[in-house]
Amino acid sequence: MTGRQAPVSDWATDFDHTDPTWVADPYPIWDELRRNCPVAHSDRYGGTWLPTTHELVSEVAYDTEHFTSRAVVVSNIKPTDLDLPAPIGLAPPITSDPPFHAIARRMLLPAFSPKPINALEPFTRSLCRELLDATRGMSHFDAALEYTRHIPVRVIVQMLGFPQEDADIFRHFITQVLENVDQSVEERQEVIASGELDAYMNDQIAKHRAEPRDDLTSFLLEAEIDGNKLEDAHIRGTMVLLMIAGIDTTWSAIGASLWHLARHPEDRRRLIEEPALWDTAIEELLRAYAPVTMARMVKEDFDFHGCPMKKDDWLLLPFPSANRDEREFPEADAVELDRVDNRHAAFGLGIHRCLGSNLARMELTVALQEWLDRYPQFDLADPAAVTWSGGQVRGPRSLPVRIL
Repeated sequence: MTGRQAPVSDWATDFDHTDPTWVADPYPIWDELRRNCPVAHSDRYGGTWLPTTHELVSEVAYDTEHFTSRAVVVSNIKPTDLDLPAPIGLAPPITSDPPFHAIARRMLLPAFSPKPINALEPFTRSLCRELLDATRGMSHFDAALEYTRHIPVRVIVQMLGFPQEDADIFRHFITQVLENVDQSVEERQEVIASGELDAYMNDQIAKHRAEPRDDLTSFLLEAEIDGNKLEDAHIRGTMVLLMIAGIDTTWSAIGASLWHLARHPEDRRRLIEEPALWDTAIEELLRAYAPVTMARMVKEDFDFHGCPMKKDDWLLLPFPSANRDEREFPEADAVELDRVDNRHAAFGLGIHRCLGSNLARMELTVALQEWLDRYPQFDLADPAAVTWSGGQVRGPRSLPVRIL
């Protein structure tokens, strides 16, 4: 839900990433800021900065001296009002600072290496076919509601060893954490105080302790750091990370890619007729429609290229804007499926580059391949009816298509 805040008066001095204009199409805003105000500022959310060029976004992403990751979702509640101490944070390793970050990330690497991710591909293909079977005979339907939103959540649920029927619960949590960031402080505190998410995760931890299985939850229960088992808070936080970073992001990437293919029949034809194109095409779709804008906080007062940043100011890292910077990517606004030189920032930059990139690529590839195999000809049933999510992850939430 968006539009709770007052309308933006000036994107350079009063931006809001939940404003309906931003939600509908942020690219013209980013383009203008890159040209005329490469580091924007807003007093909203207690003070927020917005670097927009690839160079500046990269500089911040690599700078762990001046910026902390202990909170990565901008809202009206400051981390100083919560018990979110560095270096671990609420959802390690994405909310962890060095040196703990490297330790927590290294512990997870085996679970996200190519072998276990490849083992999930048959499940993912079967799931996509099952979802498409349910649309058989429909000439019009909402691809976001019937297809894209189900894939990543059910894959993550499978990885964690949770009941598949709990997928709807996960989507509810995602809306609370990522999309309702413009709620008032009182509303956000009420969500946190409910303890609903923690209670669900604690229940799953208890069940896996009683009955260990071959899944990621049992992996976390057996994992050790410096010879010690992980504390429940660490396990719970990593589960939350997988929910936040592994579901809404990939759901959004799949939906945005289908939105593109619905509007560009020439690209659909190329993917169907040139199978060797898939690898570069996936990277280009990720570059052009990168879903994630990450956040950092300023550690201490300091001057950043003439910008007087204050301790505990928020800072948004719009990786999608970095990916549209003409100085880094020639013809940056054009989607070129055979683009070879493509070191995009869709998975982030620096020490927090996405641990699940192998998983996201697999899901995006399988979802698009299975869709085009079933529906090679389709377009948007009503372009004006497409809606997009607000907040720091952008993707279609309504995507009405027409099967041709």
